[in-house]
Amino acid sequence: MKILIAEDDFYGRKLILACLSQLGECDAAVNGTEAFNAFVSAHKEGKPYDLICLDIMMPEMDGQEALQKIRDTEEALGIVRSKRAKIIMVTALDNMHTIMSSYHSLCDEYVMKPIDRRMLLEQVRKVGFPV
Repeated sequence: MKILIAEDDFYGRKLILACLSQLGECDAAVNGTEAFNAFVSAHKEGKPYDLICLDIMMPEMDGQEALQKIRDTEEALGIVRSKRAKIIMVTALDNMHTIMSSYHSLCDEYVMKPIDRRMLLEQVRKVGFPV
């Protein structure tokens, strides 16, 4: 499995990497712009990401904007819904409106901060990957 983790906080990124590196090859991005560029590059190389973890609050481009651009690109490439990347939003926000707008932007699941390893792996399982 190929995984992209977009998290601007060093310790949060390190924690998610530690949790998910056992499941496959992990790449990391520090903002939404880097995440989107990595997504595009992976498709150009013919090795797209299977799972993407996007922090909602990041500099340059937030996770919701990156999510929308990723989904728009998948649609433009003709990728059917069942073959698109599974996306888990990561948030410290206790704001259900923000979380629900991420769902409406087509994320698959979400995880609240502080990251709990068990909860993260449960969400990965819920989107269809063995853990």
